[in-house]
Amino acid sequence: MPTELMNPAVIMSIRSLELRAKLVVDGFRTGLNRSPRHGFSVEFSEYRQYAQGDDPRFLDWKLFARSDRSYIRLFEDETNLRCCLALDISRSMSFSSLAWSKRDYAATVAASLAWLLNRQGDAAGLTLFDDAVRTVVPPRYRPGHLRRLMVALEESESGVQTRPAAALEDIAQRFRKRGLVILLSDLLTPVQELGDGLRLLRGCLHDVVVFQILDPAEKRLTFDGPRLFEDLESGQQIHTDPDVVREEYCNRLESHCTAVRAECEAVGATFRQLITDEPLELSLAEFLQARRQAGARSGRRE
Repeated sequence: MPTELMNPAVIMSIRSLELRAKLVVDGFRTGLNRSPRHGFSVEFSEYRQYAQGDDPRFLDWKLFARSDRSYIRLFEDETNLRCCLALDISRSMSFSSLAWSKRDYAATVAASLAWLLNRQGDAAGLTLFDDAVRTVVPPRYRPGHLRRLMVALEESESGVQTRPAAALEDIAQRFRKRGLVILLSDLLTPVQELGDGLRLLRGCLHDVVVFQILDPAEKRLTFDGPRLFEDLESGQQIHTDPDVVREEYCNRLESHCTAVRAECEAVGATFRQLITDEPLELSLAEFLQARRQAGARSGRRE
């Protein structure tokens, strides 16, 4: 990890999602040493050395002229990884006690991961969901595809209730080839339903990384004095004093988050909780760590 992480307030003050993602990835890359292993490095790679039997039509003659070495271009079907980013756009994700919402933060994480995947030569896709799937961008690695992902992340409208299980089931049906699914949500949903969706993905041999996105005020109930609270998804209202209910609230939330983590661990999915005042580079570090662990598991199976 870099010794100096960027203040999320600086990143989130930038209006362009694409520029935000680029700054997060570039800042993160400065603190990493290049890995010699394709797929775990943050270095872009779209060529491999020519081997006997390769189709000479795909030789890059310009590169040969510069280096006197024979390389062929890697195409989409040869990319190291296919990844689907599943982003929760339900109303609860619009909550914010900061200058940015949970959804803004999650979209920036998703954009940064997509940028990193693209730099590695991997195929990234996107699923936006609330209580149903709203937008699907299939995993691709080709010119212009990254921009298409950014546009989808920027233009999507807020949905209704959170139901990640529906999105995970849809991804399992669409995502035929083994790959990676990254779920970004506040996960304020029944744990059993979430577990069913995760088990379905793992049953299809997909690797799964789960990011739970929470606001600091939501995490610690940092409000002063009695006030009226409204559930953004159901519209239910309750008037209470945070000082009175804070301990019970925090215990219940912690119990829910512990159950979510346990469900993820039970099926072999990587779980990480992100608070929206934390540096965004933490999500990239967790992603690379999950990829290394998945690679180690795959190596043991082989």
